[in-house]
Amino acid sequence: MKLKILYVTQEIMPFLTETEVSRMCRFLPQKIQERNREIRTFIPKFGSINERRHQLHEVIRLSGMNLVINDTDHPLIIKVASIQPARMQVYFIDNDDFFGRKFVFTDKNGKDFQDNDERAIFYSKGVVETVKKLGWAPDIVHCHGWFTAFFPYYLRKVYHNDPIFDHDFKIVYSFYNDKFKKTLDAQLPNKLMEGSVQQDDLKTLTEPTWQNVNRFAFQYSDAIIQGTQKPDEELLLELENSGKPFLKYQSEENYVEKYDEFYTRLLENRLK
Repeated sequence: MKLKILYVTQEIMPFLTETEVSRMCRFLPQKIQERNREIRTFIPKFGSINERRHQLHEVIRLSGMNLVINDTDHPLIIKVASIQPARMQVYFIDNDDFFGRKFVFTDKNGKDFQDNDERAIFYSKGVVETVKKLGWAPDIVHCHGWFTAFFPYYLRKVYHNDPIFDHDFKIVYSFYNDKFKKTLDAQLPNKLMEGSVQQDDLKTLTEPTWQNVNRFAFQYSDAIIQGTQKPDEELLLELENSGKPFLKYQSEENYVEKYDEFYTRLLENRLK
């Protein structure tokens, strides 16, 4: 049986400009797919993405539900496009309130959007709900960038009893040099509170700085990858001493092989 790998990322070329994250997430899923893995790839449908040029179209059967963020309903729209040279399909999480603006994380003056926390929450919940509708249970979930940092938490604490996520899968989180300037909304822990979640589960986000947002992702992930050559040294030291499976930065020449080996190692007890 093919291993199923879910990629959840904040950026992918050519839909967005080149960054460490967008470049990695353009080529890694393709190369892993070429190694006979089954993949699904998700990205937010930021307003700067040109729908006509990239031939996005809505997937009606997956769209149409509302997600509640901070006691407000927001419609979830799912779109899809293909990267033809890679023979790779990409799913887009869309909502006019959160992603209609023509910029990604900051406004035209370089100021962080005040609702980046809610945008990230909507994105994570949108991916979960879409994967549920697809009925596609991943073996590995690989998150890329701080905007995906709430996804491991949702899988482990909120949706863990859902039939799609109640099996033995592993969550990998890649952290990058993608720092935001302004601390996220202090009410973030309250916005994340759902179901049987306790305040203690969210204490890492008491002060939601970029470092703590990443620590929150580390907390609920099974393994971590250093995706940047220029990591935050404090976070790097913590990870090296954490005891969790950790893969240091890999060059473009060998990262595909090393990542694939890392995935297999995480699942080795299950694959025996």
